[in-house]
Amino acid sequence: MPTVKKMISFGLPKKSKVVEGIKHIRANNNSQEKNEEFKTFEIYRYNPDTPDNNPQIDTYEVPLSCGQMVLDGLIYIKNHIDSSLTFRRSCREGICGSCAMNINGKNTLACIQKINEYKTLKVFPLPHMPVIKDLVPDMTQFYSQYYSIDPWLKSNVDPISNKTERLQSIEDREKLNGLYDCILCACCSTSCPSYWWNQGKYIGPAALLQANRWIEDSRDTQKRERLDKLQDHFSLYRCHTIMNCTQTCPKGLNPAKAIANIKKEMIDE
Repeated sequence: MPTVKKMISFGLPKKSKVVEGIKHIRANNNSQEKNEEFKTFEIYRYNPDTPDNNPQIDTYEVPLSCGQMVLDGLIYIKNHIDSSLTFRRSCREGICGSCAMNINGKNTLACIQKINEYKTLKVFPLPHMPVIKDLVPDMTQFYSQYYSIDPWLKSNVDPISNKTERLQSIEDREKLNGLYDCILCACCSTSCPSYWWNQGKYIGPAALLQANRWIEDSRDTQKRERLDKLQDHFSLYRCHTIMNCTQTCPKGLNPAKAIANIKKEMIDE
């Protein structure tokens, strides 16, 4: 009799399926509240202190008077509805990158995402990263990959002993525009399928954009060394120009162009 081969069954890890959570519905007792507009927030919740429970989606109704941005809504929820909600925030000006999260399917900063752009706000942590709690991802690997590109100036010229500045022309300075502006929010890297598939080896769009920043800096004298560090099968060449990184960057930068420039430098050098 012919041998019957069993099909391999792939399933989700235990307790990973997201289930429906608590619905925090407002009580229309206040006459002023009845005339106020509200926005529905559906927020991913995960508590590491209860590992036997599945992640869940909690629903909140937030008055539009809380503010214009999604971060304002999250702060309102934490202050007035559910103090256990956990998320990162700092500057509220799109500068620090702390409040990066996935809002209605797009990675962005909660402090610059307007509430009124969506009927219902669906808020999740950045995708394909371990979740510490609720909307807080574990950024350890991301920062390790950033550190791996040596993000500091390397020069054989000692300005102290030579008593001279590291001068740079206007033209050379302009080459850094669109590179030094990166705030390391990880929106680009966590939107990249190549980064999802090869996260341990491919260092991702954010780290490569920063690498290009130092490769392009005319004051840096270790260009060849920097290129050699990226010369393997994964660090750079897992980029397949999917362009998610450029599309999602909340600062309007172009990591895909920076990666293409590094590949060109590899050939020219």
